[in-house]
Amino acid sequence: MREQERLREYHADLPMVNTPTIRKVVATSRLLIQLNRNQISARRGVFLSGASGTGKTTALTQLGRAHELAVRKRYPRDVNRLPVVYVTVPPAATPKMLATEFARFFGLAFPSRANVTDIVDAVCATAAHVHVDLVLVDELHNLNLATRSGAEASDQLKYFAERLPATFAYAGIDIESAGLFAGTRGRQIAGRFVVVPATPFSHATAREQEEWRALVGTLESMLRLREHHPGTLTGLSEFIFHRTGGMIGSLSQLIRGAAVLAIEDGSERITEELLTLVPVDYAAEQSEKRTAPAKRTTRRRRAA
Repeated sequence: MREQERLREYHADLPMVNTPTIRKVVATSRLLIQLNRNQISARRGVFLSGASGTGKTTALTQLGRAHELAVRKRYPRDVNRLPVVYVTVPPAATPKMLATEFARFFGLAFPSRANVTDIVDAVCATAAHVHVDLVLVDELHNLNLATRSGAEASDQLKYFAERLPATFAYAGIDIESAGLFAGTRGRQIAGRFVVVPATPFSHATAREQEEWRALVGTLESMLRLREHHPGTLTGLSEFIFHRTGGMIGSLSQLIRGAAVLAIEDGSERITEELLTLVPVDYAAEQSEKRTAPAKRTTRRRRAA
């Protein structure tokens, strides 16, 4: 029972796969960090934009992980250095709510009556003390620029970007269509930020099919199931693509879920039948209905 529990825990949280989006975000952001190092203002940043389930948060956190490991390797004795900040934009965010998220990351506590200026000053002082040089802001689509509070929260982010000597990387759902690049404020943002699109994998060309097969093969190589035959999942890569819609989040859920089911039923191997039992998100279900080929039995009946 202990062995099964250990296997379930491992497969429920498989190691991260280095996707093309992660590689591009990390490479682009690390270059911008170098370019921004001696900039006083007008620093360049990154927007990671795409639909839900395309791995934006994963790419953002992997960027933070890669940068922090590199910094700690460069300064192994500086135990007080905290190079990366990660915050999430709360729904209907106001400037004070946003500043409080930064303060919470640092462990700074303020009474409810504290004003936003005091919170911002404390955050900036702490960030300078611990040498922050990368700020990750997730769920940027929660900023509603059509409202006064949303526009003020956006200005608060801009103020942080001016005060902190750091590179800012944002992630959100379809940021381009949210009006973030519209108007005078939007044109200024568009002139300083690189947009990295996070899109689902495609399966149209031979090269795209090979990239998807390689991704499935990487996940399969991480499995630790006794009866699973290597190459089974790569052989089912087309079926898996239609089952997930090419979404990296749906793919991870499908493989991890099938592995856990294989452990629970004692078979310890993943089959096509087992993959059909794993629930996937609604977007993946709709994509499967649109793109999955007709079943063989149906084609045979039509031919007859």
